Amino acid sequence: MSHFKELFDTYNWVFSLKSIFDKTAVEVKQALLKDKLDLEDFKALISPAAKPFLEEMAHKSQLLTKKRFGNTMQMYVPMYLSNECQNICTYCGFSMTNKIPRRTLTDAEILKEVAFLKAKGYDHILLVTGEANKKVGVEYIKNAIQIIRSQFSNITIEVQPLDQDEYELLVENGLYAVLVYQETYHRDEYKKHHPKGKKSNFDYRLDTPDRLGKAGVHKIGLGSLFGLEDWRADSFFTALHLKYLQKTYWKTKYSISFPRLRPHSGGLEPKVEMTDSDLVQLICAFRLFDEDIELSMSTRESEVFRNHIVNLGITSISAESKTNPGGYSVEPQSLEQFEISDERSTEDIVQMLKNQDLEVVWKDWEHFK
Repeated sequence: MSHFKELFDTYNWVFSLKSIFDKTAVEVKQALLKDKLDLEDFKALISPAAKPFLEEMAHKSQLLTKKRFGNTMQMYVPMYLSNECQNICTYCGFSMTNKIPRRTLTDAEILKEVAFLKAKGYDHILLVTGEANKKVGVEYIKNAIQIIRSQFSNITIEVQPLDQDEYELLVENGLYAVLVYQETYHRDEYKKHHPKGKKSNFDYRLDTPDRLGKAGVHKIGLGSLFGLEDWRADSFFTALHLKYLQKTYWKTKYSISFPRLRPHSGGLEPKVEMTDSDLVQLICAFRLFDEDIELSMSTRESEVFRNHIVNLGITSISAESKTNPGGYSVEPQSLEQFEISDERSTEDIVQMLKNQDLEVVWKDWEHFK
């Protein structure tokens, strides 16, 4: 099977969601007894039937995380390069229809932002842009990587989906990882939220992790934007996608992120609410499903939630994030992509982690320069 789409097209959303809701307490207990879980076990652990077992799931998730990752937490930081965007997305402050001042950082501004972040201790950086091929296309991204690669051991991007040869070019120039969220695996709902722009092509986005795998990108980050559709079905399809990729591109590392819909200047209410309890259940389910997977938590979540979740399965966390280009030092007042919830400083987050006996890891290995 050369593309995930071929596997994806054999599944039905409605049937998949019903099969999750049909899971029983007996099936949850069976999944909790297993060392190696399959997709049906994962369905059981994200089902309503698993709610009474949340404490047991959390305990097992914590043990597995400590066994595989020790008492460590990887720190990373996003740096927004541009809010230019040619897409219309109902949930994003950068959407083309939002009348906001657009800004793309110059080389000098990028280096000013980097100096601020390096002073904080960061060695893992996530470069983020809107989706605008002309202003922030592959040449702009390549240039940004080139001018900062000597400063970081790990450079990740979250930008518009690219072609395989473009990813290969970026890897040659120092790219380590790519985050690409499907947003929702529900084809019709996806179209509603992405009515215009290159992002409206559901299949091209769905095919992106395959292009990443073929291009030899070292790590691929997956996820859905919870709130657009039922979180359980989207999480199942994320898990299905993950297992396909691990089997097909077995040399590649993978991570999962858990973004929930946050307020922004365009405003979109979640179609399906995901409670804090639901999110804890999902994070624990993914840890039990795959003890090696990196699980990441951004500053979208509240202080209280992040304080509690760092010991239950999360292995990577951001701090002091700004979701606007130049937000750290160049132009702090420019418009954000979405509102962050945990606004504590890097130093406060580091202290919180230390208080929970977690060792902060700024740099886990040296990527080629």
